[in-house]
Amino acid sequence: MKFAEKSYAIFEQSVNDYHIDDDVDAATRQPYDPSSIEGVLYAKNRIDAVQWHLEDIIRDPAIDPVAALALKRRIDSSNQERTDMVEELDTYFRKLYADVEPLPDASINTESPAWALDRLSILALKIYHMAAEVARPDAEEAHKARCAAKLAVLREQQVDLTAAIDTLLDDIAAGRKYMKVYRQMKMYNDADTNPVLYGAKR
Repeated sequence: MKFAEKSYAIFEQSVNDYHIDDDVDAATRQPYDPSSIEGVLYAKNRIDAVQWHLEDIIRDPAIDPVAALALKRRIDSSNQERTDMVEELDTYFRKLYADVEPLPDASINTESPAWALDRLSILALKIYHMAAEVARPDAEEAHKARCAAKLAVLREQQVDLTAAIDTLLDDIAAGRKYMKVYRQMKMYNDADTNPVLYGAKR
């Protein structure tokens, strides 16, 4: 099994495990060594799964405004954790391919392997929840049909994206592509670059 195929299987496992409790505050069931690449992939999707459901909760029109603000800050923190974990995955790939000499005509990809895996992780959540809509006992048939059509597209996308990531990794290993990672410089979380935050210090 190639890397992206294996990653998607881990993402699916994490999504299914989340829905055992279906609770954003439930403890993580980490079945892997947390320091292993499998453990990092599982933890990455767990963050995504929790954030997916936090995004659902905050859209409740009856939510208390104070609770919504606290939830928004939790989502911001989760998003930063997600970004940090993607960068950890890219560090893994940079070390893995550190000794590969790029070919003279090697090219750079539009995104790093880890950010492509981030999209695959989110896709696992989309597929799970779209399948749940197709199977909803209280939904009308027209709704189920629309969701079934979307689910077919998502599954096709999963096959294509998985294959594309594995091809990218093969190309990097062979020197046909090279990695260049740009760290995410999110300014709104930084007290030195967000004018609202550094203005408050004055």
